[in-house]
Amino acid sequence: MSEMRGERLQVMLSPEELALVDDFRFQHRMPTRAAAVRELLRHGLGAGGADGVSGIKSSNYGVFNRGPDGHTQGDPDAAE
Repeated sequence: MSEMRGERLQVMLSPEELALVDDFRFQHRMPTRAAAVRELLRHGLGAGGADGVSGIKSSNYGVFNRGPDGHTQGDPDAAE
């Protein structure tokens, strides 16, 4: 099956997010990062969850929470 891919999408990822994509790629023996991202998108879109509320910043949709020193992993409400 040959798929037409006519649109290019550029996405900026933090080093931690890129590491997660690469981990997923290697765990699932995928040939490229692009293939891994397409598969992750397919999973995410199938799961739903995004409610499309207006006024939300794109940084709120990161894999990691953003703190004063950049991206940090974990629950923003958890005590450190």
